[in-house]
Amino acid sequence: MNNSLEYQVRVLKIEELERALELIYNVFMEFEAPDFSEQGIKKFVEFLDFKSIKNMIDDENLHFWVCYDKEKIVGVVATRQVSHIVLLFVDKNYHRKGIGRKLFETVLSTVENNPSIKEITLNSSPYAVEFYQRLGFQDTDLEKTVDGIRFTPMKFQIR
Repeated sequence: MNNSLEYQVRVLKIEELERALELIYNVFMEFEAPDFSEQGIKKFVEFLDFKSIKNMIDDENLHFWVCYDKEKIVGVVATRQVSHIVLLFVDKNYHRKGIGRKLFETVLSTVENNPSIKEITLNSSPYAVEFYQRLGFQDTDLEKTVDGIRFTPMKFQIR
């Protein structure tokens, strides 16, 4: 049985993007989509469009890291403006194995040495609120729904 120390997290290579987006889509459809309206599911799936995500990466508006178990991508995290997490997904067979925490710690380590960044923010799906609270995130507002996507704004105070 693997533990989180054996998993490797690194910056996504563009040739891995399609596999990373496939993992995000599959996890979303199983765990998140049941809490979303048809409109919200459609909006999220549109966001995952390969070409638009690739353009955001190329423009350096989106930063991706992937977690590997040997040759398999088992987790993905993406940030906008370095300190706002827009995607954090872990393969269902790897839930509760420390991968989500390891991905978050990767983001945290990239911003910790930047004194201008005081917090990491995100909009959590209903499914992930408890996970983020265990990491130390706090709700900054009540749950909202925008374009059919349900989320709770949250932040993690760095200093």
